[in-house]
Amino acid sequence: MSCSYAEGLSEYHDKGKLGLPEKFDSSSDIETKVNLLADWMAKAKHIIVHTGAGISTSAGIPDFRGPKGVWTLEKKGEKPEMNVSWDDAQPTKTHMALAKLVEVGKVKFIVTQNIDGLHLRSGVPRTSIAELHGNMFVDQCDKCHKMFVRDSPAPTVGQKYVGGDCPATRHNGRNCRGKLKDFVLDWEAELPDSDLTLSDTHSMMADLSIVMGSTLQIIPAGNLPTYTKKYQEDGKLVICNLQPTKQDKKADLSIHTYVDDVMEMVMKKLGLEIPEYDGSLDPVRLTRMRTFPKGELFIDWTQDEENAKDVKKIGDLIHDEYLKKRREEKKRKNSMDILDRGDIKTSKMQKKVEDLSEGVKEEAFKFENGTEDVQMCESENLPVKSDDQFKIGRSCKKTDAYDYDCEDDDFDLVKNNTKEKDEDSQEKNVNQFEGKTECKESENIVENSENNGDHHANSSRSCKKTDVYEFEEKSDVYEHRKDKDDNNDEDHGARNCKKTDAYQFESDLEFGSKKNRSETIYTSSSRNCKKTDSYEFEDDEFS
Repeated sequence: MSCSYAEGLSEYHDKGKLGLPEKFDSSSDIETKVNLLADWMAKAKHIIVHTGAGISTSAGIPDFRGPKGVWTLEKKGEKPEMNVSWDDAQPTKTHMALAKLVEVGKVKFIVTQNIDGLHLRSGVPRTSIAELHGNMFVDQCDKCHKMFVRDSPAPTVGQKYVGGDCPATRHNGRNCRGKLKDFVLDWEAELPDSDLTLSDTHSMMADLSIVMGSTLQIIPAGNLPTYTKKYQEDGKLVICNLQPTKQDKKADLSIHTYVDDVMEMVMKKLGLEIPEYDGSLDPVRLTRMRTFPKGELFIDWTQDEENAKDVKKIGDLIHDEYLKKRREEKKRKNSMDILDRGDIKTSKMQKKVEDLSEGVKEEAFKFENGTEDVQMCESENLPVKSDDQFKIGRSCKKTDAYDYDCEDDDFDLVKNNTKEKDEDSQEKNVNQFEGKTECKESENIVENSENNGDHHANSSRSCKKTDVYEFEEKSDVYEHRKDKDDNNDEDHGARNCKKTDAYQFESDLEFGSKKNRSETIYTSSSRNCKKTDSYEFEDDEFS
């Protein structure tokens, strides 16, 4: 029985949650839920049923994680009561009802974790069931991998040799000569490939998955019922189990009562009768009586690999379609996120525009000139000139402009008798705020400041980006102070301040070299266009 099976397995510590309390729904709730389940089954096109040890308890076979389950009692150092043997156990009402639903085409496929062989003995065909954890009443050849029904439970577990030769023949008519092993999987053993393939694909195709008698703690079997929620838009998951399961949160309907009672009510709602178990059709008993199909010496229980391959193609198409929808959904979600971020940016820009439309912000600068202070003035108050104070209010705005310098086509040619200087010279910075006419900062402009009588002109020009601050005299806005101190003869002129982000075309030598610059003739070319990206500080008029 189950305990003998458990004792034959290798040691494994993580057996999941054990001994969880069982829950029973009220009679009215059960009736309401079963009516809903029957209605869904009547409308569904592809029903898959996932079964566990809970559907065999009424046959006298203990479960594993229930309050009196094998693993639960093992943890306490106890063993479950044995009231039936593997040979004497018969399919339950649930087994027989499922066999009938498969026969009429209402249930397309059964995925079971049970190794008790009761689905086999109930009459479910091999093409309609996947036994993921094996079968106690089946042997498998180690060479041709065919499976054969046994007349008694296997003496070993864990796919060990049971003794005996493979009864199958090769294509050439000779015996296979392979050896037989039991078909009961041990912990972490590889699942049978064809059975797993069929389970995956049918679970993807299911628009209604029904779990009966399992807590769904063992994977991958425990995850397969949720595929209907993953791959089908209107897929529904129903769980019939007394204990809580791993997938309860994903279930559309949970029924807490005995599965035999549920199946009796469902079959009645669907207008179907549950057949009685017939031992004369039991493959195990037929093998025991040596009653085989005509011309055969065994009952073949091999999964159809070709059918599994064909079904897998359908599963691949379903999975590809699912991935395509996921990509489209992700792309749509990203587009929505971009639009949301764009709305935020747009609102910020609109706010900036509104702020700018209200007026240009005024900035006040405070200058110290000896004992005289220039006080700050607000945008609402114009600067006032008095005998004691000289106030300059400046507004700041950013301009994006193109300045076109004048073009001089003809210049006189003269000799430059200046002394030899470095090729890269800078124009001196004049940074005085007390009456100086102009301040410029630039690079690489040829300058002749020692010989006032000589002339120089610029030749072809190279382009270089420079940042320039220009302070220019604006004499028509302010009047010179009449009252000048004896120690201060300079006027305080009003100046425009602009930051120039420009491309300047500078002078290059047309003739000569560094060594003979004193004898070089320069020619001025036409002036080019420069782009000005500047901040201008403009003087406000006096009231």
